[in-house]
Amino acid sequence: MVKLNLQLQEINDIVAAAKDAIFAAKQSSILNILRIKYFGKKGVITYRLKELNNISAEQRPVIGKLVNWAKKEITHFIEERERLLAECEINTASQRETLDVSLPGRGENIGGLHPVTRTLKRIECYFQKMGFSITEGPEIEDGVHNFDALNISEYHPARAMHDTFYFNSKLLLRTHTSPVQIRVMEKKKPPLRIITAGRVYRRDSDTTHTPMFHQVEGLMVDEHLSFTDLKGILIDFLKAFFECSLGIRFRPSYFPFTEPSAEVDIKCEICKGEGCCVCSYTGWLEVLGCGMVHPNIFSYVNVDSEKYLGLAFGMGIERLAMLRYGVNDLRLFFDNNLDFLRQFN
Repeated sequence: MVKLNLQLQEINDIVAAAKDAIFAAKQSSILNILRIKYFGKKGVITYRLKELNNISAEQRPVIGKLVNWAKKEITHFIEERERLLAECEINTASQRETLDVSLPGRGENIGGLHPVTRTLKRIECYFQKMGFSITEGPEIEDGVHNFDALNISEYHPARAMHDTFYFNSKLLLRTHTSPVQIRVMEKKKPPLRIITAGRVYRRDSDTTHTPMFHQVEGLMVDEHLSFTDLKGILIDFLKAFFECSLGIRFRPSYFPFTEPSAEVDIKCEICKGEGCCVCSYTGWLEVLGCGMVHPNIFSYVNVDSEKYLGLAFGMGIERLAMLRYGVNDLRLFFDNNLDFLRQFN
């Protein structure tokens, strides 16, 4: 019994000493030292809790209850002292700092549209005036709409893992906005004039390519259309977009979903046709692909290819933004450098 009373007295003395030391602390760093002294691996309270295993079964409940009480008390003292020190720091800071409400405000910087957004809006605005409607589609596509319905064969390189981001054997991140054309033609019958824009994904990265980029796709389906109509629309668009007379050329090309197909180049606006790293020193830059819709596409969506003809085109928004604003590296659009972006406010 005497030994029990001694232990109880020791624990009370520990709590009293801790209280005096804690409320005498003038800095948070001293409180941290005291916290370690009592609750660290070799702390006073930690040691007492470990020693409970060596106490007789009769005395253990009494001493254990008191040790837990001591733990709560010391924890409370530390938290209370931390609160008081924080209040003192706030009061001291408020006395040091003065606020003159008569001073003018610092103001806020006015933001602006991102150059890619500006370019997209400019493209959409032009084609809306031409009677095209704006459509959207999912970024996570299935292989049927992204490849099969667009006449892309099972062994086409575009389907390879090194070109396309796959989720599984059926789902992928769309590699172009052309699947939206299929989805629209599945639901609506000609005549059609649509523009669709959005993010697309391919495994590619250099000064003129990024793994994620934005694309605009156009489709027109009607009777009596011809490649001449397609050329006229695109030439007028490029002149209106760049607001100047510029060199434009159509080169025969191949796309599985159009026949005949062409790629459209303009003279490089960075070097004015002299040759630079952006245009691979050719003086020309490809800005879009186009062609007459392949009859196989119409057969997939049950459109009579004997009655209707279609023209389609697609372009990268970042590529056009680079040329319009004189940017020599496409990756600048995604670096989020405020000094670069403020130029377009």
